[in-house]
Amino acid sequence: MTTAAPVPDLVTTTYLHIVGRQGFRPAFVADPDLAVLHSRLPSVPFYRFLYAAVGGGYRWVDRLAWSDADLEAYLARPAVTLLVLYLEGTPVGYVELDRGPHEAEAGTQIAYFGLVPAVHGRGLGKHLLSVGVNRAFGEGAERVWVHTCTEDGPYALANYRGRGFVPYRTVVDEGPPTGDSNPYRA
Repeated sequence: MTTAAPVPDLVTTTYLHIVGRQGFRPAFVADPDLAVLHSRLPSVPFYRFLYAAVGGGYRWVDRLAWSDADLEAYLARPAVTLLVLYLEGTPVGYVELDRGPHEAEAGTQIAYFGLVPAVHGRGLGKHLLSVGVNRAFGEGAERVWVHTCTEDGPYALANYRGRGFVPYRTVVDEGPPTGDSNPYRA
């Protein structure tokens, strides 16, 4: 008996940007139990926790292969800003800004952004994205860019567009093979 090789899915990646603050449409949430804090000295274990808690269900795997030393060096770069969303004192999401330099893109990249599944559907993603974009422009960005793909949350693209991001490129590639290849499962 032979087992068929896993078949890769096609993944569509959409690149979006906001050029200039005038295109930004924030959607902040007023809630005394909500706070977004700049994690100025994030530890590697804390970052790995956030990365897995937010991205584990979406096959975020890029940073899993990074050594602790590489991740620590990246997080220590002055160009990287990590903003963590807390609800009732518990971390429930984050936005990671990277001011570069980037090989082919100008501006500040939203490198990672998302929420833990338990708080989806409460408008917190709009709030966190708004805080992140506002911070990027406050730090002098003239352009903020991000990419999202069909493996991200179902409302990610709508959230970006709702905040004023405009698509400027779409790429279709083979994604990772389907099947039980989730590195987060024990």
